[in-house]
Amino acid sequence: MAGGAAEAAARLLVAAGRGAARGGAWGRARMRALARTLPPVLGLWRRLAAGGAMAEGSSAARPARRPKDVPRHVWARERRRSAGTGLAGPNTVYVQVVAAGSREAGAAVYVFSEFNRYLFNCGEGTQRAMQEHKLKISHLDSIFLSRVAWANVGGLPGMILTLKAMGLQRCVFLGPPKLQNYLKAIRLFPGPLKRMDLAVQLHTEPEYKDETMTVYQIPLTGKPLAAESTLPQSPGASTQGGNSPKGDTGPGSPRAAQQSLEEGKKKGSPKKTGGEQKCASRHPDLVMAFLCKIHPKKGKFLAAKAQEMGLPVGTPAILPIITALKNGESITFEGRELFPEELCTPTDPGPVFIVLECPHEGFVNAVCENETFRRYQEGLPENKVALVIHMTPESVLRDSRYQQWLERFGPGTQHLVLNENSSTVHNPRSYKIQTQLNLIHPEIFPLLTTYQSKEEEAVCSVPIVRGECLLKYHFRPQQEWQRDAVTACDHDAFVSEALDLPDFQTRVKECKESLSAVPGNVGAYPEIVFLGTGSAIPMKIRNVSSTLVNTSSTRSLLLDCGEGTFGQLCRHYGEQVDQVLCNIVAVFVSHMHTDHHSGLLNILMERRRAFAALGQAFIPLFLVAPEQIMPWLHEYHNHCEEILGDIRMITSQSLVKGCENIKPKAKWFVSALLENYDLAEFQTCEVQHCKNAFACSMIHKSGWKVVYSGDTMPCMALVQMGKNATLLIHEATLEDGMEKEAIEKTHSTTSQAIQTGMKMNAEFIMLNHFSQRYAKIPLFSEDFSEKVGIAFDHMRVRFGDFPTIPKLIPPLKALFADDIVEMEERKEKREMRLLKETALVLDELAGGENKEAPCQKRKQAKNHQELPNKKLKTVN
Repeated sequence: MAGGAAEAAARLLVAAGRGAARGGAWGRARMRALARTLPPVLGLWRRLAAGGAMAEGSSAARPARRPKDVPRHVWARERRRSAGTGLAGPNTVYVQVVAAGSREAGAAVYVFSEFNRYLFNCGEGTQRAMQEHKLKISHLDSIFLSRVAWANVGGLPGMILTLKAMGLQRCVFLGPPKLQNYLKAIRLFPGPLKRMDLAVQLHTEPEYKDETMTVYQIPLTGKPLAAESTLPQSPGASTQGGNSPKGDTGPGSPRAAQQSLEEGKKKGSPKKTGGEQKCASRHPDLVMAFLCKIHPKKGKFLAAKAQEMGLPVGTPAILPIITALKNGESITFEGRELFPEELCTPTDPGPVFIVLECPHEGFVNAVCENETFRRYQEGLPENKVALVIHMTPESVLRDSRYQQWLERFGPGTQHLVLNENSSTVHNPRSYKIQTQLNLIHPEIFPLLTTYQSKEEEAVCSVPIVRGECLLKYHFRPQQEWQRDAVTACDHDAFVSEALDLPDFQTRVKECKESLSAVPGNVGAYPEIVFLGTGSAIPMKIRNVSSTLVNTSSTRSLLLDCGEGTFGQLCRHYGEQVDQVLCNIVAVFVSHMHTDHHSGLLNILMERRRAFAALGQAFIPLFLVAPEQIMPWLHEYHNHCEEILGDIRMITSQSLVKGCENIKPKAKWFVSALLENYDLAEFQTCEVQHCKNAFACSMIHKSGWKVVYSGDTMPCMALVQMGKNATLLIHEATLEDGMEKEAIEKTHSTTSQAIQTGMKMNAEFIMLNHFSQRYAKIPLFSEDFSEKVGIAFDHMRVRFGDFPTIPKLIPPLKALFADDIVEMEERKEKREMRLLKETALVLDELAGGENKEAPCQKRKQAKNHQELPNKKLKTVN
């Protein structure tokens, strides 16, 4: 019965469908009538049909679902590969400058296609720039490293941690052999780095190939500058017969810095054992160039023209015709021969681009004599190079051999140069916030500047384009430059935006009037400059942990040194950065989390360069850090670049009160540290965060005391060490109401940090290390008082500013009013969610009690009934 009804319904539906397909009103009306009158039969028919499909195979009925732990773009890529559509060639491909080569940012480029994303080099600050400019880090498939130098790989630890947090289980790296050693070394960092699959593809392996392009690695072996500089040269001549002017080797130039580093390796580095020498010299100093060939793109089928020629467009018969024509085959249709060029646009053979780093003149011969490059300079159409990206200093661009090599590519090749002569701004949001804060208090919030290279730009014989942050070169759909997204800083626009905010001008005026009554007794030193006040990862407004304490005009100390610390120094001090680097005699690293120490190596290298630039004798840096930092430093020194000659190690464990420095050398280091800063005491204590996390306290001979918490939960050892501090700098990662999360993550809330300061009787408390959920400003606690201030990146504080800082809060609230409202709404939602969860728990508990209550009543009633009987029996 049911089967017959289903068959009848099916026949009616087919007939109605045919009528509807012919455009007949009857068909459409009949369909509507069937839908109204036969729902039970239709439902039965659908169930029977579904059952048949299930019987044929459930996999055919429903596609597999994406596992929750697999990112969406990875899942889509795997499905395309399994469908066999992997190498059809992308429609959109462009290269975009992330870092234009400036001293504080390095050189990095991002390549986009609709299938894949790539990054070439990843120096410090790359992740921050990508976050700010919305270049999706989560979609990165591969990272290419031209050289294992800190300028190229300094941002990798943070980048890998971010990729891991976003669900990426595997990342492919291409680069020189030292890259394997580097990735092995960073696995010594605590945390998820140990658990991520970091695959390295060396130049000795087959070319890299995916849905977008094929990449060939080209190894280039250079000669060290130190060896070349011993050769007799004519005055002002570049090495190897180039034509560089005398200015290239002047103080502060990249070449002079390179020579200084080479000399420093010989003089300052500790003597190596035979095993270490073997390990360090296993691979020559290789630079890897990358030749990238984008996959060909088949021409588009011209459907309108085909229809005019009478082809069956819109029918299944056209599909094999389109396939044949797009594959370049001619076909015969109704006795007429059709050619691909008649009905398809020309095939795009696939542009070629080259990413090349030539660090100094010692690599010029290797570049100019390379056979692979020569094949792409012969003018063959299939080997035409669309773009060469040069990560090269001016001294190399000026070299006559390099200029001749450029000319051989021909006029059709574009040349993009990324080097220290770039003047682009990479972090405009940071400049914007600081410009607006400067309206509130110009001394506490000084305007940012930038470091500009003094080296004269090379005049090239072929046209070149200078790199700018976010500059694009499109390969597809059309080869062209695009400057729409290039970053710029409009000071006047930043000011106007702040002045237009409701109540801002009023609050600033009131603030300045109230400050006129504050006594202006501000001593120049000590001066605290907050370089990084955020936690975990660098973001567009707050960089990760770093604080500079200037104890005098010639002495400075760094408290933690997260990624990008050197870049922050460049933006804060500009042309004076070299002198500031020479003033830094010691760095305190609180613990081994990457956001607190991954900027250290860049400080070491740029500091050596600064001494050379200023013509001063080099002095190693005192490093006060957990002893667990040494395996990482040794690994990097032995396998990547020599750095141990730049530090004098003082373990944090040895400065805990009650510990004695047994080794005479360590005692001498501590005495020298105290003497350099005119300190009476430098002390550490272990705090409650990860294992081997420390806070520090420094007492000056003049009497002031600065205490730095590092990362910690409320900690009595810190309170004891910090008694009667002049200034406590304490982390306040989370807002009040998030105490549970603070315990889980071993951090402090705002009120907990303030209470710690109150317990130690600190004169003033500066809160920092805010979660990046509070990008601009944290939520204010009820515990805020005249003794509490909020740290911002590039904020400059002196002890005489303590009465001023709390008075800045009203204009700060006006400047960030929208952000505060948004955070308060999030807080309310979170509190409502917690209330609901609490109510559910109480309901469950109450439900359990209600279930127990009837049982108790029945027992009581039963006992009540049994009681007289017992009495009766007793009486009888």
